[in-house]
Amino acid sequence: MTKILITGACGQLGSELTAELRNLYGSGNVVATDISAPNAQLGEGPFEHLDVMDKERLERLIDQYDVKIVYHLAALLSANAEKNIDLAWKLNMDGLLNVLKVARDKNLERIFWPSSIAVFGPDAQKKRTPQTTPTNPTTVYGITKVAGEQWCAYFHRKFGVDVRSLRYPGLIGYKSLPGGGTTDYAVDIYHKALAGDTFSCFLEKDSALPMMYMSDAVKATIELMNVPAEKITVRTSYNVSAISFTPEEIAASIQARIPDFGIEYQPDYRQEIASSWPDSIDDTEARSDWNWKPAFDLKKMTADILENLPQVIEKA
Repeated sequence: MTKILITGACGQLGSELTAELRNLYGSGNVVATDISAPNAQLGEGPFEHLDVMDKERLERLIDQYDVKIVYHLAALLSANAEKNIDLAWKLNMDGLLNVLKVARDKNLERIFWPSSIAVFGPDAQKKRTPQTTPTNPTTVYGITKVAGEQWCAYFHRKFGVDVRSLRYPGLIGYKSLPGGGTTDYAVDIYHKALAGDTFSCFLEKDSALPMMYMSDAVKATIELMNVPAEKITVRTSYNVSAISFTPEEIAASIQARIPDFGIEYQPDYRQEIASSWPDSIDDTEARSDWNWKPAFDLKKMTADILENLPQVIEKA
């Protein structure tokens, strides 16, 4: 069985992706790595401490477990990256280059690396932002993603590395805490609603952003990695879309189930970041090349989170 290694496995996306990959391919075939201690959500299976900026350690683990596929998720996200731009550049760039070089030198089968809607800036088309459009981000996180996309395309073109990528919208899940992104409000809001607290939103009420439920993000990632290489036409990163909503709209979806839920708006520095991003995404290429289709809309997502989150909170 092909062995898989995941960096950043303890993060919001990494935790759920690791669990699903282990469910699909067997716990022993998926090596989870992170600089943090493992969490229960990862389930059974090998875990190794790894700083992705340590290329020698990465190479040793690839050899030790005979890894052929890497999901490279370790990164500093948008809001946190703005607080430490030097670390953001070093971690996001050096980590990716280490993985790409190891993939090249050891002839790995496939690499997955996540990009983001943060690659787009205020000069990009706001509604249904197309696959090919200006990528002039206003954040260090976005800058690292634009550079990363070009490195991925370069290593594919120059060295034949089969690296695949998605431009994730804001990711919303209930199984783990958010990791410092601008769209984190759409995770925290459900916790506050169930606790009976008024939610203070750091974005304006009408600030629309592309979003995706974590189940759909995991689904899209695994589907892309299973597509035959000849069907992949985008070697920078695919636009991928699911839902788009404002803080006011997500609050209304919660109030339909919890009528007393209250929300107030206190925009901070993250509003400027959000304002530079698209309102919605055109993912025609993903739907055409590998038949991408999301399963969750806003109503269905809210129902699923409010049904399942109380059990997660109780176990915490």
